[in-house]
Amino acid sequence: MWIKNTTIGRVRNRLFIFFWVVFSLDEQKCSINIIPFLIKKVKFYPQQFTRIYTTFLRIFYLDKSCNFDIISALMAKKEKGYGADEIRVLEGLEPVRVRPGMYIGTTGPDGLHHLIWEIFDNSRDEAMGGYANRIEISLLPGNYIRVVDNGRGIPVDKHKTTKVSALETIMTVLHAGGKFGGEESGYKVSGGLHGVGASVVNALSEHTVAEVHRDGGRYIQEYARGKKQADVKKVGSSNNQGTIIRFKPDDQIFPSTEFSYDRIVNHVRQQAYLVKSLMITVIDAREYTGKIDLDKVYYLADSDVEAPSKTFYFEGGLKSLVAFYNQLQKSVHSNIFYIEKEADKVMVEVSLQYVDDISPRIVAFANNIYNPEGGTHITGFKTALTRNLNNYAKKNKLLKEGDSFDGSDVLEGLTAVVSIKMPEIQFEGQTKAKLGSVEARGAVEAVFSEAFNEFLEENPDDAKAIINKVYLALRARKAAKAAKDSVLRKGALEGMTLPGKLADCQTKSAEEAELFIVEGDSAGGTAKTGRDRRTQAILPLRGKILNVERARLDKMLSSEQVRNLVVALGTAIGDTFDVTKLRYHKIIIATDADVDGSHIRTLILTLFYRYFRPIIDGGYLYIALPPLYKIMKGKEVIYAYTDEEKNKIIGKEGDGMEEIIEEEVAEEDEEVKVKNAPKFRIQRYKGLGEMNAEELKETTMDASNRILKQVTVDDAVVADQVFDMLMGTDVPARKSYIVSNAKNANIDV
Repeated sequence: MWIKNTTIGRVRNRLFIFFWVVFSLDEQKCSINIIPFLIKKVKFYPQQFTRIYTTFLRIFYLDKSCNFDIISALMAKKEKGYGADEIRVLEGLEPVRVRPGMYIGTTGPDGLHHLIWEIFDNSRDEAMGGYANRIEISLLPGNYIRVVDNGRGIPVDKHKTTKVSALETIMTVLHAGGKFGGEESGYKVSGGLHGVGASVVNALSEHTVAEVHRDGGRYIQEYARGKKQADVKKVGSSNNQGTIIRFKPDDQIFPSTEFSYDRIVNHVRQQAYLVKSLMITVIDAREYTGKIDLDKVYYLADSDVEAPSKTFYFEGGLKSLVAFYNQLQKSVHSNIFYIEKEADKVMVEVSLQYVDDISPRIVAFANNIYNPEGGTHITGFKTALTRNLNNYAKKNKLLKEGDSFDGSDVLEGLTAVVSIKMPEIQFEGQTKAKLGSVEARGAVEAVFSEAFNEFLEENPDDAKAIINKVYLALRARKAAKAAKDSVLRKGALEGMTLPGKLADCQTKSAEEAELFIVEGDSAGGTAKTGRDRRTQAILPLRGKILNVERARLDKMLSSEQVRNLVVALGTAIGDTFDVTKLRYHKIIIATDADVDGSHIRTLILTLFYRYFRPIIDGGYLYIALPPLYKIMKGKEVIYAYTDEEKNKIIGKEGDGMEEIIEEEVAEEDEEVKVKNAPKFRIQRYKGLGEMNAEELKETTMDASNRILKQVTVDDAVVADQVFDMLMGTDVPARKSYIVSNAKNANIDV
C-alpha cells in the first residue's frame, strides 16, 4: 500500500495516478487549471491539491523514470506543522554563526575589524590593570591576524563549572570570562562586560589558535569555526608570559575578509593615547615572502621579518591626543584644558581646546572603548560646558542682555576627548557604540564643571578667547536662522520643487526614489531624457558649488546651487535637520571623470559631510561610476571603466597584438587593430554630456547595469582631518599631503 488505507490516503493515491497518466500522455497540455476542476468533483481542500500537484511536478520533471514507490514515500511523509519538533535550540557558539550581526553589528568591514578590536581589548584590559605594557597586532600571510600581549596569560587549569580548561571555556563558551563579579573579578576596570569577545571571534573564524605562555610553560589549543580540534596541551617550556591569539576570518560569514592596515593603525593610535606608557605595534606582513617560524617568535617586531610597521607610545594622555587632533588647526587659546579625577567610583578624564573652525570634534571613550554614538558621559559633558560658559560670560558681563549660549554655540570649533573608567559598565549593545551607564553622566558633569570653572578663572586670556569664539557662533546662528527660514519658506511656497532645475520623479515613496546630482546643464539634459521618470529625479548643478568647509550657514545658503540642493532633499538644514523627511533614499553624485568632475564631487561630499552627515551614516549617498570607454567590435558593444579593463578586453582577442593606432581626438572614435582579429572602435568619454541618453541610461542609470559606490565614514576623526587638509586654508599641509600621495593619484591627462 502507498499510504494508510484512509479516505484521504485513497484520494491522494488516485490523484497521483491521474496526474501520472495525464502527463505521460501529453505533458504539454496538462496545466494547473485541472486543479479547480478536481476540487469541484472531490470534496477536498485546495491547499492539499496544490501541494500534491507541486510535489508531482518536481518528481516528474526531475526524473521521469521515477516509480510509485518514490511517490508513496514522499506522500507518506508527515505534513510540516508547528509543534515542539519545530523549535530549534542553538547550542555552543552556533547562535553567533547564525546571527553574527547580534554580536559584531555587521558582517561588512566594520564587523570584520571588530574581530580584532575584541581580541585587542582583552590585551588592553590587561594593560589597564597594570599587568601588561606591550601589545602587538600582526597581519600575516594567508589572511591571519595575530594579537600578542605580555599580560598574565589566560588560565589553563580546569574550570570547576565547565570541567574543562579555563582557556577552552573562554574560547568556546558565551558569557564566560574574568570580567564578571565587579571588584571580586580579575579586572577592576575593563571594556569587556558580556564575556563574548574571544568566543565570538573564535566562532566567526575559519581557524583559530590560542597560545598561552604562563608559569614557565607554553600551551596551545586549536579551533575550527568555534569547535575545538583537541584538548589544551602543553607543547614546551617558555620564559615569556602572556597570550597569543591567531585567527583567520571565515569567508562563509564575511563577504570580504580584506583588512585595512590604516584603519587598524588609526584605532590603536587612539588606544595608545588612552593607556599611558603602553607600547602598541602594528605590523603588516601580508606581503612578506620569507618564512615566519611562529613557534620560535613571540613578538614579530623582535624578529628579522621586514614589513611595514608602526609603533605608538605616549605618556601625555588625552592632552596629547587633543594636540594631535589639532595639529593642522589654528588654536583659539594656547592652553589645553585637562582634568583627571575620580567621583563616585568613576574615573573621569577630559581634555579640550577650541580651534578656528566651525565643526565640533568630540571623541568619547568608556573603559577605553571608543563610543562613536556618545552616551551618558557626553550628555553630562555638554550640559556642564554650556552652563559654565553661560555663567562665566554673564558674570563678567561678556553677554548682551537677553542673549544666551545654546548647545550648538559652545560646540562650534571644539575639539574634546572625554574618557571614563568604571566597574560594572553598561553599553547599548555588544558593539559598545554608546554608553548607557546612568551614573557616568553625573560623575562627568560634576568633575568637569568644577575643573573647567577653575580653568576659566585661572586663565582669563584663554577664557576671553573662548567666550569670543562662542559669541561669534551665537551671532552666526541668528543670521543663519534667518537665511534658513527664508530657504524653507521658499521650498514650502514652491511645493519643494525647483522649476527649470529639478526634474522630479513621479513616485512619492522615498524608499524607491533616486536623486541624480549631475554636473552642468548638458549632462542634466541627457540624464532627464534617459531616466526612469517614475523613480529618478535629476538636479543639474551649474559649475563648482561653494566650498563649505570654512563657510557658515548664512553664507552657504546664499549660494543658489546649495539652496537648490537643500530644498530638493527636503530635510531642512542645521538644528531643524530631519533625516526622516529625506525625499530620496538614493542620492547619486554623477560627475565627469576628469579633474573638474573630481573637484565638484569633492565639494559636494564636503557639503554632505559637514551639514548632512546623517544622510551618509544612513547609507543614502552614492557616487556613480560611468564608463571611460565604449568599445565596439562589429555590432557588439562593451563598456570599460578603467584603462586596464580596456586593455584586457582588447588583448583577450589574441596575444599577437602588432600595433595600436590611437588618435587623441576629443569627440571622435579611435581604431585599434589587432593581428588576426577584427577592428575595434573605441570611444573615450570625457564627460557624461558626451553620452547620448540611451548610453547614459544603460551604463549609469539602469539599476541592473550601473555601478555605484556607497559613501561611508570608517573613521570620523581621520575624515575630519582629511577634509580640513584638502578643503581648508592650510596650504602647506595640503601641499605636503598631495606630494606624499601623488603616486596614488589617478590623473586624467
